[in-house]
Amino acid sequence: MTRFFARRAALLVGAAGTLLLAQGLWIPAKAAVAQVLLERAFERSLESGEPHKPWPWADTVPAARIEIPRLGVSEVVLAGGSGEALAFGPTELGGTPPDVRVLAGHRDTHFRFMGQLRPGDTLVLRRVNGQAVRYRIDGFSTVRWNRFAYPASPGRPLLALATCVATGDAHTPLRRIAWAEEA
Repeated sequence: MTRFFARRAALLVGAAGTLLLAQGLWIPAKAAVAQVLLERAFERSLESGEPHKPWPWADTVPAARIEIPRLGVSEVVLAGGSGEALAFGPTELGGTPPDVRVLAGHRDTHFRFMGQLRPGDTLVLRRVNGQAVRYRIDGFSTVRWNRFAYPASPGRPLLALATCVATGDAHTPLRRIAWAEEA
């Protein structure tokens, strides 16, 4: 009788472990598939000059690709700053003046490279219309999320990369900003 319960318990533990493993692999698998679909949508957008959704129910489209040659970074940038879009990649925030671009991304995924940026680094922002603009990092700032501001009329094209500050607190109010101007 004891062996019977031991076998049942082992089967239950094994089944629970398999279920937990499957759940743990689901999110990274979903993220990997999403990146493939985003890359395809970006390429289709480049070919046609029009944004294409990465999947039929997506609430965002590729807006650009950010490349940082020194770091080997190449990320598809999504339109809009929604939390849903941020889960899949960096996003371009709207509502800025024509000469200011603001890209936001999670520090532990798509903007992981932020800690490696240095003044003088070159960034390339490739839009889906084929236009490529080069920027050069010229400084950094750390601000509270509700204190972030950009110049209303900068006099030169600016790009700001924004991410959370690594403080150990998942809900930190601080944001790290990398400022770049058109090169």
